[in-house]
Amino acid sequence: MGLELYLDLLSQPCRAVYIFAKRNGIPFELRPVELRKGQHLSDAFAQVNPLKMVPALRDGDFTLTESVAILLYLNRKYKVPDHWYPQDLQACARVDEYLAWQHTTLRRNCLRALWHKVMFPVFLGEPVSPEMLAATLAELDATLQLLEDKFLQNKAFLTGPHISLADLIAITELMHPVGAGCQVFEGRPKLAAWRQRVEAAVGKDLFQEAHEVILKAKDSPPADPIIKQKLMPRVLAMIQ
Repeated sequence: MGLELYLDLLSQPCRAVYIFAKRNGIPFELRPVELRKGQHLSDAFAQVNPLKMVPALRDGDFTLTESVAILLYLNRKYKVPDHWYPQDLQACARVDEYLAWQHTTLRRNCLRALWHKVMFPVFLGEPVSPEMLAATLAELDATLQLLEDKFLQNKAFLTGPHISLADLIAITELMHPVGAGCQVFEGRPKLAAWRQRVEAAVGKDLFQEAHEVILKAKDSPPADPIIKQKLMPRVLAMIQ
């Protein structure tokens, strides 16, 4: 059995893995895991990832979880262009710096924006107070400013003149609030221009394909009550 990727493109790290593999011509078998149906909570999927989270990778007898680990594994195993994760010590350190920063900042705030604005009220049928939503969006806005000031600055991409894993992970995160209807690039011409460069670098068709699911998140049908009961504790823990 060759490389298998367990993904749901509703998930931002899954989109990053999917785009990276497709853009670099890495052959893989897609194993869909539908989060909104609770398929990640099944006993069958627990055999792949006991943490019951996507993405997950299986390469023969080897399994791997966590999106950054998966991206680095693919980068090291296959002959991909150096710009994704440079061999130069300091250039690589810049990518590592962003990857270390984003987990509890941009990723968290983009995830909260999607759930507070769309997934709680539309998918789970749980109201979110205007005050909580306003606080969530204000926190996201502050994080966007940090992204511009600390990482993008006046560069073409987050860590230098070429696209890297940092840009791929960042753009897939930012499309979460975009899918919720947030105008995250409005009034931010520098960030909007960066988005266009990232889209061009990965290919507009692939970019649109990878984000088709999240851009329809507002149309999610209500969750099955049994699935909702299973999902709620995990969702609440995830967006703390």
